[in-house]
This record gives sequence, structure tokens and C-alpha cells, in this order.
Amino acid sequence: NQAGEDNRNVARMATLLAGLPQSVSGTTINRLCGSGLDALGFAARAIKAGDGDLLIAGGVESMSRAPFVMGKATSAFSRQAEMFDTTIGWRFVNPLMAQQFGTDSMPETAENVAELLKISREDQDSFALRSQQRTAKAQSSGILAEEIVPVVLKNKKGVVTEIQHDEHLRPETTLEQLRGLKAPFRANGVITAGNASGVNDGAAALIIASEQMAAAQGLTPRARIVAMATAGVEPRLMGLGPVPATRRVLERAGLSIHDMDVIELNEAFAAQALGVLRELGLPDDAPHVNPNGGAIALGHPLGMSGA
Repeated sequence: NQAGEDNRNVARMATLLAGLPQSVSGTTINRLCGSGLDALGFAARAIKAGDGDLLIAGGVESMSRAPFVMGKATSAFSRQAEMFDTTIGWRFVNPLMAQQFGTDSMPETAENVAELLKISREDQDSFALRSQQRTAKAQSSGILAEEIVPVVLKNKKGVVTEIQHDEHLRPETTLEQLRGLKAPFRANGVITAGNASGVNDGAAALIIASEQMAAAQGLTPRARIVAMATAGVEPRLMGLGPVPATRRVLERAGLSIHDMDVIELNEAFAAQALGVLRELGLPDDAPHVNPNGGAIALGHPLGMSGA
């Protein structure tokens, strides 16, 4: 949903521009921040059902170029048109949705989680600092480079720039700097630009294949999809969604949270991430949770992050 390359089926556009045969179809899935992860589940289920042997699944988002949108006039000569920024948040809200569930912004939902679970500003800033430090270490050691495809850009003058690393990281961040940031979303609030993820662009893709197809193509699997699950929560506490979803998927897999050697948890906000960790019985600084940093440092291109 961005100016310059908006497409109602971005998956199909991606396959065509990537040079895949026109006979290869593309399906776009929208679950907002969970879109990329849902795409992986869609691919896995398709293979399990016998609808395919090898699929490319991923996610994409360009938040920096998300356009402003305006609804059509509801009557002749109407002057009531309202403009919305499509980068993040609500637009063209269904009145019943607003009446029954409210329209808290994403930062406000994080404030709700922090208030409900009594997560302090200090704990959130400390979590954000760890995210920056872990990401900086992973980037400097070359770990992140192993999973990045450089992007080559050419400006109007023909000057070529190659982007080889994530640009959102702020390795020089200190706890003092984080403590000094204002919380603009609520009086006596705790959510700041420092303990929340940023506005980012990104894309990611994975090959999902059956065991037989992987062997036939000479591919070495890096992981096995054991189980999948989703769960809904109260909209004003949306950041706690991973809690019931995790409990459900662990039950399906016959595992416990303590069987996990590495856990990736999206850091839309430090308050949300800490809320999930505490509800699942994990320490705030668990070394096996986001060991290479997370979205507070790397950024959170919405549809891409799950992939």
C-alpha cells in the first residue's frame, strides 16, 4: 500500500517482476503485522493438503511511502472529506466497530498493556536498549548479513547505491537518552519513540517445500514446520495476541515454552513484548528470545516481519 508501486495483489506483481513464469500464480494475504507469518502457514497448509510441492512465501511493506487517502464525497458538494495517513492505524472506521470496541491507536494499545500488567517505563527502556545492543552485535559480527540480499538503487543522476544492512539500528543508544524521550500518546504515558519499533521498509521471502521436493531439487532444509496456531484477543490489548496463540501451538506440538532453544518475538513495542514474556513465564532478558535483536532496533515493516 505505497505510492509508486501499489498493487491489489502484490504477490502476483512480485512473481512477474522477479521473472517467474506467468503460469506461476500469486496470492496476497493480509493479517496486518501477522501477514508474513500467515503466508508461511498458508504455504505449509497447501503442501500438506497436496495443493503444491514448493511455494515461495514472505511479506513486504513500504511504510515510508504509504500514501494519504481520502474517501469519496457522500453527497453533492460535500465538504466533509477526511484525509487519513495509511502508514499505520485506523482509517474509514466502521461506526459499529468504533462503538463496540473503540479505535485505540497502536501506541495506545501498548499503553493499555503496560497499564494492565504494570510494566514500568524503566523496564521498557531497558528492554529497548538490549534490543539495540543485541542487534548491533549481530550486525557487526556478520550474522545479519547471512540473511540479507543487498538492494541496489540508482538515482536520477545515475549514481548507484548498494544497501547492504538495515538502516534503522541506533547502536549508540544509551539508557539516559531513552529516559529523556517524551511519551506523547497519553498523560503520564510510558510509550516513546525509543521503546517502540519504527516506520520501515522491508521484504522477506522463504522457500517452503515438501521433504520430497526439497530432496529432488537438492535443497537442504533449514527448519521444519511442526505446528501453527492463531488466536484473537481484546482489540485494545492487541499486543498480547502471541500469548494465547503460543499456548495453543505448543499444545498442538506437544511441547512447552521451556523446550524452545530460540524464540523470535516481534517487538512492536517494548511494553507488548514484555507483556508476552511475562505472561508466558519468561524473564525480561531471556538470552534465547531475540538473541540477534528485534524490531525496536531493526524496525517493523508490518507485512514483512512475520516472515
